[in-house]
Formats: sequence, structure tokens, C-alpha cells
Amino acid sequence: MYNFRQMITGALMASFTMLTLPASSQTVSKGVKNIVLVHGAFADGSSWERIIPILHAKGYHVVAVQNPLTSLEDDVAATQRAIALMEGPVLLVGHSYGGMVVTEAGNDPKVKGLLYVCALVPDAGMSVGDVTKAFPPAPGSGEFQQASGFLKLSSKGINAYFAQDLPPSARNTIYSTQVPWAVKAAMTKVSAAAWKTRPSWFIIGKDDQMVPPALARAEAKMIGARTLELNSSHVPMLSMPEKVAAFIVSAAQELK
Repeated sequence: MYNFRQMITGALMASFTMLTLPASSQTVSKGVKNIVLVHGAFADGSSWERIIPILHAKGYHVVAVQNPLTSLEDDVAATQRAIALMEGPVLLVGHSYGGMVVTEAGNDPKVKGLLYVCALVPDAGMSVGDVTKAFPPAPGSGEFQQASGFLKLSSKGINAYFAQDLPPSARNTIYSTQVPWAVKAAMTKVSAAAWKTRPSWFIIGKDDQMVPPALARAEAKMIGARTLELNSSHVPMLSMPEKVAAFIVSAAQELK
């Protein structure tokens, strides 16, 4: 029985290694080489599909978490599992609601830095509602549709407010493949804010209609983040992947 378990464990670890090995023989010469990407609400790991090849080509080990979006606790646990399987220090990157997740999961000692992309950033004891209440409601929030305790975005929400700088075919795919987001995930409070003990970076979308620029700038100031502002919607990792990837690389290079 021990040999069978050992064999299975070895096979699983080999599979994970294959998934996270860079697609290039290029090696990272400085900084952190492991990057964990955390998607936001209504999405999955394919949110990062245009970023991953760029990072692989530069020699980084990359994994995109598949958050279940069933609760904040479940999403943090999924992210922690991904961190645990990385060999060595990690740069943790969170998009949108993923900012809530990485703020909690980033307390893992392997996490050396946090990078937020058009994200919600809480302090300790804050929920999504707490983060956003000091600002006017984002235009996209009016397009939430609720059923059985889960939220989705309307077609107008995706096309006008979420991914308006993507081609129609891409917006249609995002709408058709969106993952429902549990209402309770937006109501749960973060227990400890990792940005208080780690360096942070922030990408602001100047045409973001989900996390409006005013909110994003206030968050970036609160956490003392180095910032990059892009003429993008809420999803610059899809509309401007080269610029987003370059910012991620610059952050990773600064970490030890």
C-alpha cells in the first residue's frame, strides 16, 4: 500500500511540475521565479490565457488557480494549495475579487509580494461591501443577476462594463462561460491583510467600470503600492497582455 501511495504521489507531482515548467529554456536570473495567478468573480483560470505564455517564455513557473467561487474560504483554500505546490518563493497576483483572495492567502510565508490587477483590496475585517461602500456604485454592479444565492453578469454587463475593449466574439465567450459567484463570498470579511507585511503593486484600468479608477487609486494609496495605469477596461490582462505581463515581471524581479 505504501508503494502504491508513493507511486501516485510521484505521478501527481510530476504532472504538476510539467504544468508549471516554463515553456522556454530561458531562466530567471533575479527575483522570484514562481507566479500564482488568481482570477476574480464570474471567471476562471483562463482569464490569464494571454499572460501565461509570455511569462513562460521568460522562464517563470506559473500556475493559474481555479477558484470555485463558492465562498471566500474555498477560494483562499484553492489558492493556498497552489502556493503549497510551488517550489520556493511566490509572487501572488489577483484580479478583481481575486484581490480579496490574495489579501488573505498572501499571508502564507512563501508569498513575498502581491500584485493587484483592477482589484478589490480589503483591510483586515473588511468584506467586498466594506471595500466599495465609500465610493459610488460601479456601473457594472447594476448588471448583477441573482439566482439561488449566486450572481452572474448580464450580457450588457459584460459588453458595456466588464470587457468593453475586447472584440465582440471575446465578450460573447466571456458571457457564455462565466462562473456564478456566491453571494456569501462577497459578504465574508478578510481576517488578516497580507499587504501590511509585503510589498505590493497595482494595475489600474482607467476605463474600468467594475472597480472604478477612483476606488482603485484609493486602494493603491492605502497599501503603498507601485502603480501602473492603463487605458483599459476591467480586464487588461486580456486586452493589454504584454503591458500587464511586463509589470508582473518587473515586480517579480524586485523580490527576493
